[in-house]
Amino acid sequence: MDAVTFSAHGDRDVIEYGEYPDPTVGDDEVLVDVKAGALNHLDVWTRGGLPTIDLELPHVPGSDGAGVVEAVGDDVTRFDVGDRVAVTAGVSCGECEFCRDGDPTRCVSYHILGEHVPGVHAEQAAVPEDNLIPVPDGVDWTVAGSTSLVFQTAWRMLVDRADLGPSESILVLGASGGVGHAAVQIADYVGAEVYATGSTEAKLEAARDYGADHVCNYEDANFAEWIRAETGKRGVDVVVDHVGAATWRDSIKSLAKGGRLVTCGGTSGPNPETDIPRIFWNQLQIIGSTMATPGQVDDVMELVWDGTFEPAIREVLPMSETARAHELLEEREGFGKVVVVPDSEL
Repeated sequence: MDAVTFSAHGDRDVIEYGEYPDPTVGDDEVLVDVKAGALNHLDVWTRGGLPTIDLELPHVPGSDGAGVVEAVGDDVTRFDVGDRVAVTAGVSCGECEFCRDGDPTRCVSYHILGEHVPGVHAEQAAVPEDNLIPVPDGVDWTVAGSTSLVFQTAWRMLVDRADLGPSESILVLGASGGVGHAAVQIADYVGAEVYATGSTEAKLEAARDYGADHVCNYEDANFAEWIRAETGKRGVDVVVDHVGAATWRDSIKSLAKGGRLVTCGGTSGPNPETDIPRIFWNQLQIIGSTMATPGQVDDVMELVWDGTFEPAIREVLPMSETARAHELLEEREGFGKVVVVPDSEL
């Protein structure tokens, strides 16, 4: 089969697409004939070689994907050949205290398909049964293959970790990205007043279309000052910050007293300067969030499948052009998700 791989960490020129060994299906695994997948920023970080990731190379990336079941292992009970499925990338041990308590995202050995172990950007992938969810008939493969990671991440951040309420206000940074545009839709669904940032008028208009009530071009204005002005110096109840070092202090400044900053990553850098006096004086909460529990995945994906939430697709490319897909993410071109499709499916 053909697969996206890299054999060394580095720039986009390390990405290749070509022949790769066919996957071996374990007893608890499902062989998926991949129809579409999507990129996330973690694909860029993994390719670059984060110091916390020690990968066996060559590595197949990809944490989002969907396709048709081609074969099942001897112990698989939930899926049959011909079923439509999508990947949910978080892998847990199923045995530790956190898994037993129903929150595998806190698992002591939690890892992510495509980031820590081989992913699904290939013609075929062997995926643990527990990492697949059914896809209803009629759902387009570009939707099925591009929604799981970002919508589950945003759902857990807002609904579970930040406990966002309908009478509250929220600021979503980077509303044009995968997590950002999912968070805008979820916040609007909850009934919150939604503030969002973007770098172009086209991105801001798209954010409005997805549910933002107020928008700010952060290239033209300091978003913390904008929030204080828009809210009569009060600030917002929740800030979604997955940008990190470049925005952290202004995110803290944007919060009302008792507000919550929730984060799932830091695309601009992991070690920001912070503001400890403002945190304790205003009694702020800094909340981390990673992926979602199986029940949370089911809850949010039902709303994707029925069309309540809709992924923005900025471009669909053949897997042989995955380097271009990385460029779209790194250069922040466009709004929404970048989807890659096996060349044999085009």
